[in-house]
Amino acid sequence: MGFRQGSTKLNFLHCFIVIVAFLITSCSEPSQSSTPDYEHASNTPATGDRLIDASIGDASNLIPMIAGDASSHAIAGQLYLSLLKYDKELNLTGQLAKSWNIAADNRTITFHLRSGLRWSDGKAFTSADCAFTLGLIQDEHTQSAYKSDYALVSSFEAPDPLTFIVRYSEPFSPALSSWSSLAILPKHIFDGVDIMKTELSRTPKATIGPYQLASWQSQQSILMRANPDYFDGPVWISERLTRIIPDRATQFLELTAEKLDSVSLSPIQYSRLFDTKEVLKNNYNRYKYLDFVYTYLGFNLKREPFNNIHVREAIAYAIDRQEILDGVQLGLGETIASPYKPGTFWVNKHLKPRVYDPDKAKKILIKAGWKDSDNDGILDKNGRPLSFTILTNNGNKQRADAATIMQHRLKKIGIDVHIRLVEWSAFIENFINNRNFDAVILGWSLSPDPDQYTIWHSSQTGPRQFNFLSYNNARVDKALDSARRTFDRQERKRQYDIMQQEIYNDLPMVFLFAPYSLPVMHKRFHGIKPAPAGIGYNSEHWYAPADLQKYKTTSIAP
Repeated sequence: MGFRQGSTKLNFLHCFIVIVAFLITSCSEPSQSSTPDYEHASNTPATGDRLIDASIGDASNLIPMIAGDASSHAIAGQLYLSLLKYDKELNLTGQLAKSWNIAADNRTITFHLRSGLRWSDGKAFTSADCAFTLGLIQDEHTQSAYKSDYALVSSFEAPDPLTFIVRYSEPFSPALSSWSSLAILPKHIFDGVDIMKTELSRTPKATIGPYQLASWQSQQSILMRANPDYFDGPVWISERLTRIIPDRATQFLELTAEKLDSVSLSPIQYSRLFDTKEVLKNNYNRYKYLDFVYTYLGFNLKREPFNNIHVREAIAYAIDRQEILDGVQLGLGETIASPYKPGTFWVNKHLKPRVYDPDKAKKILIKAGWKDSDNDGILDKNGRPLSFTILTNNGNKQRADAATIMQHRLKKIGIDVHIRLVEWSAFIENFINNRNFDAVILGWSLSPDPDQYTIWHSSQTGPRQFNFLSYNNARVDKALDSARRTFDRQERKRQYDIMQQEIYNDLPMVFLFAPYSLPVMHKRFHGIKPAPAGIGYNSEHWYAPADLQKYKTTSIAP
């Protein structure tokens, strides 16, 4: 679970073209001199080549338990791994752990670790690393949005190097899935380090994932090289380069010039522009699927006028969600009324998006004491105009356009809306983490597990925690707590239905839509197999056959 910043999974305009791939620290140059024949090319895996993708925002922190944004996790997830992971069918499977046992009382999990694993500096990976990482996230000094899941572990032990045991004081239904989220850190590197103030957030010294960090040029690029000792088979693609390109239009130009291999398209690029470019049709595959992501307008409930339910309700009726979906997503998505992926078991099917009704919205405001006393078209109350600023990330045209549509609609009912676009990392650090905003347009990336305690529970409003809207509802807290204590699927569903109904009534945010993910990938890369989990679940096993490889890579040290 984390902030989504791209076109969908969290996205943000700052128009410039960053330094191209061959100018960065590592030596890598194109090797192809003619157009490849993709249809008749070899399908045999081969080591080599470089995959170049783009991100709208730079990473902020490569320590996963501290990072809260998707850009950071996209990189950190290639460096550090968890005990478990979700497979292509969204089932939990082993990662650093080869197997596990759950006690009959559902309060103890015993993990059996893979043998022979080593950190990139050669040190053995053991259960001591797992115990250290759990203790670190439980430490009161550690500010982590993910802390609540692990605070419920009452005791743990590492009886031998390959066994890690965790015990809970009471049944905790998301317990197993939570171990797919906690990336294990090397004890011999982090022991004694202040995790909140360490250069390891930018320069990791020992990792265990399929890739290792080679170089990071702020606001320009992040280069990773394949880990030659990765335990889960060979990592065929030698280098992965993420270029920081804050403008989606610039990304598309770079894609058309074949200076990018993979990128998430905007709806207009996917639906209207892709087919106009022969180079894209010939050399790239595009994909479309509904991901575990949604976009919303969220209110700072500690600030006026959003501490007033009538204002929030009026805004909800004054926003035409279908207009926004059609206008900014070209219909590529679904309008929503609750914080779950449409069509999944956990959605409260009794809830429907509020209909667009500007007359009702204005009546609600007038009844609440707002009126246009000076005939300027803007409602006011006690001498104060009904005005606020929507903040969103620079570079995400869909969010900026959504804000503009809202601005137009809300003005019609007497609300003055301003729009401010901010670079992604500054947006998170200076505004979200400091609760310095009126309203935001953002997105959430969700886990397949339905637990949303970290977003909605009133205890999760502290520094760097995810309830930055400051939402507080005792019935929601009780439902979340109850759902965490039962393993009965139907009872969990009942509790989450209560949670969704309360949130629907309280309107801490206006749910807008669940967008489709629209990635493209260069045809020279093979092994991409779309599944319920999307396309990235097996990215460490992608490859470019020898006769299709474009870049000659070197092993020059960073």
